[in-house]
Amino acid sequence: MADVKILYEDAQIIVCVKPAGMASQAERSSAMDLVSWLKNYIGGQKRAVGGQKNYIGVVHRLDKPVGGVMVYAKTPKAASELSRQFSAHDTEKTYLAVLTGRLPETSGVLENRLERDGRTNTSSVVDTGGKQARLEYRMLAERDGRSLAEVRLYTGRHHQIRVQMAHAGAGIYGDMKYNREATEKWNRERETPTGSKGLGLFSCGLIFSHPATGKRMKFKVLPGKGPVAIDEWPGLSYYMNDENEPGR
Repeated sequence: MADVKILYEDAQIIVCVKPAGMASQAERSSAMDLVSWLKNYIGGQKRAVGGQKNYIGVVHRLDKPVGGVMVYAKTPKAASELSRQFSAHDTEKTYLAVLTGRLPETSGVLENRLERDGRTNTSSVVDTGGKQARLEYRMLAERDGRSLAEVRLYTGRHHQIRVQMAHAGAGIYGDMKYNREATEKWNRERETPTGSKGLGLFSCGLIFSHPATGKRMKFKVLPGKGPVAIDEWPGLSYYMNDENEPGR
């Protein structure tokens, strides 16, 4: 079974780290998804609440190849309030991204209109139509032909970070949908098998208000392995200087 780290849990919510490669919720596959894992976990711990056995409410998602911190609701009421916060952008979501190119500035904002193609499960930047997408980035380091950026997401569009970074000329390392050519070039030059390292994108930070108490909840994590891991970017150790702050 996949290694899922639980960061915080109470009667209303459960905060965990989704492994890269695991779906956020059930899909057309026999592979274990995170919702099913959490239901098994709660059932095994006998922590069902209010007679609603093993309820897990999905309030936001991460792409399957992307690992990182997520919050799930344990009651329908908590799910409703958390969903409202995500829809109203009352949450803060921070990512770490390994890029194969350079962005125009060391920090800035990317704003585009994105259109989704359901047939190919891809999104693209368009001049008209689509939906507004906005993110803020800050460059953290450069190493061996790649760069590391911190990204704050203001909207939650389909494949948003991956599409906007590729459009800006600095695609995500390991992204075979939007940045295949640059990824394969980097791998060839270093004799690295394509696909051996995974996608260079990780959800490292999440801030939201507790659905019952209203207290601000802050969580920050780093991946244990992959392109964004601390052994690839030693300077990331400062990220853990601030401890997780549930209920503060």
